Amino acid sequence: MVAQDRRVALVTGAASGIGRGAALRLAGQGYDVVINYGRSEDKAQATARDARAAGADTLVLQADVSDDAAVRTMLKSVEARFGRLDVLVNNAGITVATPPGDLEGLSVEAWDRVFAVNVRGVWQVTRAAVPLLKQAPDAAIVNVASVVGERPGAQPLPYAASKAAVVNLTKTLAGALGPGIRVNAVAPGWMEGDWMERTLGDNYERLMARRANATPLKRCCTAEDVADTILSLVVSNRFVTGQVIVIDGGYTSTR
Repeated sequence: MVAQDRRVALVTGAASGIGRGAALRLAGQGYDVVINYGRSEDKAQATARDARAAGADTLVLQADVSDDAAVRTMLKSVEARFGRLDVLVNNAGITVATPPGDLEGLSVEAWDRVFAVNVRGVWQVTRAAVPLLKQAPDAAIVNVASVVGERPGAQPLPYAASKAAVVNLTKTLAGALGPGIRVNAVAPGWMEGDWMERTLGDNYERLMARRANATPLKRCCTAEDVADTILSLVVSNRFVTGQVIVIDGGYTSTR
C-alpha cells in the first residue's frame, strides 16, 4: 500500500490507562492511531471510538507483545493498512501481586512472564517496527518505564527490575537507532487509577493522599500527565533522545 499523508502512531496496551491517554492525545494531534490490546477488546474499541471522534482513523489489533509471531503479524497489518509508521509507544506492561520482600512467594514463572511482556515485548515490538519507522521523516519511540526503574520502591521485584531494564534499553536503543529514530522513555510515579488501586488495595485512598501531601505539586500523577509528556517527546522535543523523563510532581527529586 502506498503510504498516506497523515502520520501514524502505534500504541501498545492502549485499551486503558497511559496507553489510552497517549492514543487519544496523538489522535488529537493529527495522528491516525493503531490501538493494540492484549485481552480487553471492549476497552480497546472504546479507545478507538474516542480516537475517531478526535479525527483519527484507527486500527484495533490484538497481540500479546511477548509473542514474536503475533507482533510481526501486527506490524504487517499496520503496513497493509497505512503504509507507514511514525511513532511507537511501548506501553504494554504487567505486574504481579507478590510483595518485594517475599522472595519465596514469587515463582520463576511469574518472574519470567513479567519480563517477557515488559522487556522482551518492548524489544520485539521495536524490532518489528524499525523497518517502517526508518522510512518516516521524524520517527520517535517512547517507552513507558517507571520511577522504580531508577530508584528502589515498594513494587514487586520483577516489575521494578523490568522497568530498570526498560530504562537501559531506551538509552541503548537511542544510540543504536539514531539519527533517524529518537528513543526516549517516561517514568511515572504513583499514578491515580486502577493500577495503583490494585496495588494498594484498601489502603489506596490513604496512601495516595499521603504521597500527594509529600509531593511538591501536592497531587499524584495521572494518565493524562503521562500522555502529555509522551506527546511532547514525540512532537516538540526534536533534539532529545536517550532520556528518561520522570513524571512525579517532583517527589523523587526532593526526597
